Amino acid sequence: MFAAERRQLILEMVRANGAVSLRELARVVQTSEVTVRRDVRALEAEGLLDRRHGGAVLPGGFTRESGFPQKSHLSTAEKTAIADLAAGLVGEGEAIVVGAGTTTQELARRLARVPGLTVVTNSLLVAQALAHANRVEVVMTGGTLRGSNYALVGSGAEQSLQGLRVSRAFLSGSGLTAERGLSTSNMLSASVDRALVEAAAEVVVLADHTKLGADTMFQTVPTDLITRLVTDEPPLHDERAAAELQALADQGVEVTVAGPEPDASAGEAPPGERRPRREMPLPGQRRTTTGRAGGLGPQLRSASSLSDQASPGDRARVADLRRR
Repeated sequence: MFAAERRQLILEMVRANGAVSLRELARVVQTSEVTVRRDVRALEAEGLLDRRHGGAVLPGGFTRESGFPQKSHLSTAEKTAIADLAAGLVGEGEAIVVGAGTTTQELARRLARVPGLTVVTNSLLVAQALAHANRVEVVMTGGTLRGSNYALVGSGAEQSLQGLRVSRAFLSGSGLTAERGLSTSNMLSASVDRALVEAAAEVVVLADHTKLGADTMFQTVPTDLITRLVTDEPPLHDERAAAELQALADQGVEVTVAGPEPDASAGEAPPGERRPRREMPLPGQRRTTTGRAGGLGPQLRSASSLSDQASPGDRARVADLRRR
């Protein structure tokens, strides 16, 4: 494929989806990420798109929200790894809220195995994933259906959450920065997500590395209210994403990074078992001041360090995750 053809295809993908990762672009145009990065840089110079950490977005600084059909095919491996790790944070008999999104949908599929769980959600996709789970109770909010992401929004959804109190909220969004926190491109979705946050003692954000540094129109969760971020490991060359993670950690967010899948043929792990999550190296020194959550300082944690520092119940859940 000639460079002009490649760049036209890249531009069409960004226009169709709003935001696309370099990995996905490289896969579609069948070339290396280095070549795609060069193409994206050239298209940015022409004002046709904007570069973001590990990807490209529509020009103008604020990405528009993609519909579910487009988002469901983006960063699928990363979302799977994030959902696997996040599921280990949920224990038997808990009550949680789960927001709308393709990553939270992946999480819901894994929560079907947790007995005695109560899940409050405004997402039809999350509810569908849990519909046949024998020992999981699903509570739907009211509201008006927003067809682009199969979520219930509006005053009905917000009012149904009043007076609710659960242990954790699991949310995703369109962008995440240390300066502004989690954000989304839709005002109605942002309002419901804020109501979900109000109902939870802790807030866990699920965001793949392409969301890091992206800043969209409506803030949903300010950084100081985010307890933990579960993300995937950015490419080694993406120093800006690493810096964003460090900035989040410096503000008290516990950042847990899901590592890549093991190579079973190389003898790294038995078939069907994931490699333990590893801590991503970051530039500079980490602060050791006391953080918000449980007296722990700002830090980046892998699953191994999570099991070392967490409570006995959390350690058991991480160990169970590794066995799965």
